[in-house]
Amino acid sequence: MANDLTVHLVDDAEPFRRSLTFLLVSAGFAVRAHDSAKAFLDGASMSEGGCLVTDLRMPQLDAMELLKHLRRFNADIPTIVITGHGDVATAVQAMKAGAADCLEEPFGDAVLIAAINRATALKRAFCGASGTDTIASRLCQLTEREHQVLAGVLDGLQNKMIAFNLGISSRTVEVHRADVMAKMGARNLAGLMRMVTTVDGIVQPLPTVTASPRPHADAC
Repeated sequence: MANDLTVHLVDDAEPFRRSLTFLLVSAGFAVRAHDSAKAFLDGASMSEGGCLVTDLRMPQLDAMELLKHLRRFNADIPTIVITGHGDVATAVQAMKAGAADCLEEPFGDAVLIAAINRATALKRAFCGASGTDTIASRLCQLTEREHQVLAGVLDGLQNKMIAFNLGISSRTVEVHRADVMAKMGARNLAGLMRMVTTVDGIVQPLPTVTASPRPHADAC
């Protein structure tokens, strides 16, 4: 099935590039393969849109540096980072740098295709109805506690650690976290990350509790 979306594939391993190119072309995408982040930056038009799929660890310029370059030039291209060394911290770091999603190898063909469709759909929704002013307005509607929980989530902390730092129960963190997602209109963590990274200086830092007693079950 034909697709008008161009996928830019950046990976220094030729066999992997060929394999993913075949997969994406078979799925109906137009594909432009690049053997390095520099080649992508030198050869791709930042105004042509599309989607970027890039390996995390590459020589000279890795995915994190590439994302920084894109943000510096205000190139808002949905980016999916692929890693063979993935963990929660890596995924959070990638999404804080601007990635729409982070996939850990090995992954199924359908997982990558779904991630591309999800990332591009999120951008269309963001451009159509959720500009920076709207996101800032939604952030301002969060309570102080919700800001603190959001900061912990963005730092990649588990609910138990956020609860410990704030001196509240894990159940209360879950409630605040759900309220944040609802108020922001975010369907998942990746969407929430993408929203918040478009607005600087609004999320309050997560406080460190020096002496945290065992949280009471109904603490808030």
